[in-house]
Amino acid sequence: MIGDNFTSPKQLFLHSLKDFTEMTIFIGNLSWETEVQDLEQLFSNYGVVKKCYLPLDRETGRKRGFAFVDLNDQNSEKKAIDDLQDVEWMGREIRVNEAEQRKGPINKKRNKFDK
Repeated sequence: MIGDNFTSPKQLFLHSLKDFTEMTIFIGNLSWETEVQDLEQLFSNYGVVKKCYLPLDRETGRKRGFAFVDLNDQNSEKKAIDDLQDVEWMGREIRVNEAEQRKGPINKKRNKFDK
């Protein structure tokens, strides 16, 4: 990174923030039959699909009814969100919006003593 042609600390800082400014699309109310390939095919109409994640329940291994997709640029992601919000797809009216950042530690087990 230092070898890159950044002329100021500000440019170096902004470049390091690049990963934090990328958007992830949340897709909710998915059909239980939805597969990663189905999502990739749907979102490839808007741009190059960089990543597609369809979470499974840890205990049962069943799909959880939602997914996350990253496209190659934010304009493509915004267009996909606008076009696909509240559209019927695979028999379900899907919810499509910008994913929210998780708050707090990931995978922290909570018990009745945590406040």
